[in-house]
Amino acid sequence: MYSNESYLLELLQEAQLVTPAAMEDVRHKKKSQESTIEGLVSLNLLTDETIAQVLAENAGMDYVDLKRLDVNPAVSSSMAPDVAVRFRAVPVAEGGGTLVIAVTDPLDFDALDSLRHVLSVEPEFVVASDSAIKQRQLDFYASQLDSDQIAKLDAAAITVAESAAEGGDAPIIKMVYQILQEAYQNRASDIHIEPTEQEMRVRYRIDGALHKVQSHPLSLLPSVVSRIKIMTGTMAISEKRLPQDGRIQAKFGGGDLDLRVSTVPTSCGESIVMRILDKSSLTIGLPQLGFFSDDQANFEELIRLPDGIILVTGPTGSGKTTTLYACLNAINKPDRKIITVEDPVEYLLSGINQVQVKEAIGMTFAAALRSILRQAPNIIMIGEIRDLETASIAINASLTGHLVFSTLHTNDAPSAVARLADIGVKKFLIASAVRSIMAQRLVRGICKDCAQPAEITLKEIRSLRLTEEQLSKAELRNGSGCRTCRMTGYKGRMGVFEIFNISEEVRLLINGDESTSGLRRRARELGMRTLREDGVRKVLSGKTTASEVIRVTMADD
Repeated sequence: MYSNESYLLELLQEAQLVTPAAMEDVRHKKKSQESTIEGLVSLNLLTDETIAQVLAENAGMDYVDLKRLDVNPAVSSSMAPDVAVRFRAVPVAEGGGTLVIAVTDPLDFDALDSLRHVLSVEPEFVVASDSAIKQRQLDFYASQLDSDQIAKLDAAAITVAESAAEGGDAPIIKMVYQILQEAYQNRASDIHIEPTEQEMRVRYRIDGALHKVQSHPLSLLPSVVSRIKIMTGTMAISEKRLPQDGRIQAKFGGGDLDLRVSTVPTSCGESIVMRILDKSSLTIGLPQLGFFSDDQANFEELIRLPDGIILVTGPTGSGKTTTLYACLNAINKPDRKIITVEDPVEYLLSGINQVQVKEAIGMTFAAALRSILRQAPNIIMIGEIRDLETASIAINASLTGHLVFSTLHTNDAPSAVARLADIGVKKFLIASAVRSIMAQRLVRGICKDCAQPAEITLKEIRSLRLTEEQLSKAELRNGSGCRTCRMTGYKGRMGVFEIFNISEEVRLLINGDESTSGLRRRARELGMRTLREDGVRKVLSGKTTASEVIRVTMADD
């Protein structure tokens, strides 16, 4: 039954799963045609699931429980029935040029090598119990097998059929589905499945804040992670030592759900984060970003300029990409060619050419930019300016008649000038090419279903520097908490903005090597509102709360 039974028996003894006395007893009681391993199983001293787990650990492969694994029957066409039966294997997933194959005996190296040669795609091996593999072979190939083959498979697969009848639907599959469904229903942007010393913790990020929603026994983590990896079709379920990335596409509520999956090994097991890519943001317009009418009019003029660079700055998760997409949607016309260079391409935009950065093969931001300039675009969007080469190409493009959008990681808008100078861009080029820099943050909006008049504390008044005149005209509100907002008082998010237009006077200051604080001071004298000042307007108009604005604009203190 197994290629190296004596070695397997040694492994089972080392794992303290069987004793020499038990094996000697089995040798006297087992049927004459049975091996010792088969005798241990038939006398209920061992299960073939336990054997598979021991073999998987020894071979450095992943163990999969086929009783609880939802396998698409279409994958069966990747392997001929006689090949599956001959090598005691069954395909369980396919994608990215790799076929995941469950095998009974990972120590049968001749069988593994033969499978590599007979298959048209690269195989990745996992280990499953012998009875579970034979049951799947029956499920997939019963109509293509002869009566003798079916009889042999049927005899070995009875235990799996009985277990399925007793256990009902696969619980891991249902658990993962429920996690995804609940996250979608609660408007979560991220799902975090994390191991701790005591449990597997599930958290959702809703409106920028993490909420713990579930906890499960830590023993379930490997099965949950394996299930999610298989759903991507590209991630290696046997690889637990290195980070991996993948994508999942699913349907919930009649709509498509696209998830970006990331796994990272930790001291307690693999941590997995699934970012939900909300396709509704593809059609978002500038008014939905949270602009007041004056800022929106200003920004709409900027994005319709024929050339120059427009930068959006802020930390990770501040909505920069959504703002850039809204800009592209606003100016996407049939008479304009728009090309983006992104890492990664998260959403597909209709009518826009999008290029994926792949640094492993030399497709960097700079390399992609050099190529797309030969495509004669009118408008270019660069996911992020990270180095001098990318910045130089972007500036040259803007000076030769292209409108360029990009992002930087800076705390405020004037700091972007110093950031570009730090990576090596000359000040006179910054002054010539950049048209505007907009810093932004995201604040939670007050839930409309439980909004009510609110008071503001003296500490908040002092922090926001509110005057009596402002307070006399204010429409202060907060959310009391309801089912709609999960008792948080907040639902949805909006931006607070700091728009720094590069006027002729500002260009002279940049050329004159003015400091960041000097630029900021003069920009405010020329009418620039800071992030906090824009947030104050949203507090006074009842769109968000003072505590939210203070939280996200702490640097303005």
